[in-house]
Order: sequence, then C-alpha cells, then structure tokens
Amino acid sequence: MSNAAPRPSVLFVCVHNAGRSQMGAAFLTHLAGDAVEVRSAGSAPADAVNPAVVEAMKEVGIDISAETPKILTTEAVQSSDVVITMGCGDTCPVFPGKRYLDWRLDDPAGQGVDAVRPIRDEIERRVRALLAEFGIPAASA
Repeated sequence: MSNAAPRPSVLFVCVHNAGRSQMGAAFLTHLAGDAVEVRSAGSAPADAVNPAVVEAMKEVGIDISAETPKILTTEAVQSSDVVITMGCGDTCPVFPGKRYLDWRLDDPAGQGVDAVRPIRDEIERRVRALLAEFGIPAASA
C-alpha cells in the first residue's frame, strides 16, 4: 500500500464539449499519463468533436478523433477536485469545496484549423502550468 497522495481529478467543461474541453482533456491525459484522472463534458454537448480541433490536435501528435462529446453531470463535477470551465458561464453547476478555474478562451466552433491553433497552444500552456502546480512532471511531447 503506497502513501502517495490520491491522484487529482480534473474536469474540463465547455458548452458543446466539442473543442476547448476536449483539447484540455487530451493535453492533460497526454502530458500527465495516469497521474491525473481526466474528464470532459459539456452543458449542451454537440453531436461530434469539431473537425478543426481534431486536425489541430493531430498536428501536435494527439489523436482525439475517437472522442465523443459527453453531457455534463452533477456526478462528474462532484467527483472532480478541479473543475475548469471554458466559456460555459452560468450553465456550469457550482459545488462548495471544489476548485474552479475559468479559462476564458475563444470558442473554436465554426473556425478553421488556423484559428484553432492559438487556442490549442494556450490550452497546452495552461495545462502544463496546472501540472506544475500539482507537482506532476509533464511527459515530454
């Protein structure tokens, strides 16, 4: 039995769970491996992940083509240590005792891959900063 701290759990939330939250979850999974439990969801999930987002992530070696947008549930929020909201405003439920981070980022919906790249790069930067805060070394890309 190890005395390691329980692994932190992070939930990324945006309205459609088709762009920003998918990128956040993919970067955190990619960089943290099993050190962090990662979820993503949307308050009004789209039918599919934004193809420009899939393409932009593929450019950095992360394949999210098999991901599907998921509905945000109360359980997902309650079982997460950190909830990162990305432009969902008042539609994201708030629970006491949870740490909330609001990452204000442009919405990639309807944008081409050129517009998605800077959003992707900013999400990666913030995910790396979050890992550093957790004291978890990021895997090399």
